Amino acid sequence: MTWSIIACDSSTGQIGIAVATRFFAVGARVPHIAPGVGGIATQALVNPYYGIDGVKLLREGRSPREVVDILLVADDGREARQLHVMDIKGRIAAHTGRECIDWCGHIQGDGFSLAGNMLTGAAVLDDTAKAFVGNASLPFAQRLIVAMKAGEAAGGDKRGKQSAALLIHGEEEWSDLDLRVDDHTDPLAELERLEQVSRERWVHFRPFLPTRKNPAGITDRTIIDARIEAAGKA
Repeated sequence: MTWSIIACDSSTGQIGIAVATRFFAVGARVPHIAPGVGGIATQALVNPYYGIDGVKLLREGRSPREVVDILLVADDGREARQLHVMDIKGRIAAHTGRECIDWCGHIQGDGFSLAGNMLTGAAVLDDTAKAFVGNASLPFAQRLIVAMKAGEAAGGDKRGKQSAALLIHGEEEWSDLDLRVDDHTDPLAELERLEQVSRERWVHFRPFLPTRKNPAGITDRTIIDARIEAAGKA
């Protein structure tokens, strides 16, 4: 019922997941990221614990293949599930159960993984991959959205559209960007609009927040406001 991309931005070290579907609030269940470690997307007849437990396994140092194998062996419903995992090293593992609805499958490339089920055809993933590779000059968030829009143009979810999400993590436990469109007639277009809005203030405000290296962050509102104002004029 879904297709998704997990990718790593080689220039920033960020890990991102973008997903779209004809189902409500896909961002609440599909994407899971362990910052600086890896990402997991759990879909089809989604098992939320694939994400919850999978992230823990990645943090323990398990490889994506080990993560997938451990999750599947504990789940009698595995043949109705789909998941894919990629770590910060670019290692990828995926599973598409025999009971997932056609078209279904997964592909991988250099620094990205794609999986989908109940799609109009293989071209959805193929075109998503081509667009991701072909737009390397774009900022990471925009590159992920452009890739997903190419997959939608190739047919997307064969039932239609409803929700989409974009989750990006850098070094911190809190997300660099977490955008969700839970119920919309054109969710990827709305996701694109929200990403544009995020560049008005959020991406310029984000560096002032507390980090593990700087637990207090920057709290001088004069500095914060001046930096945001300057960014808006650039």
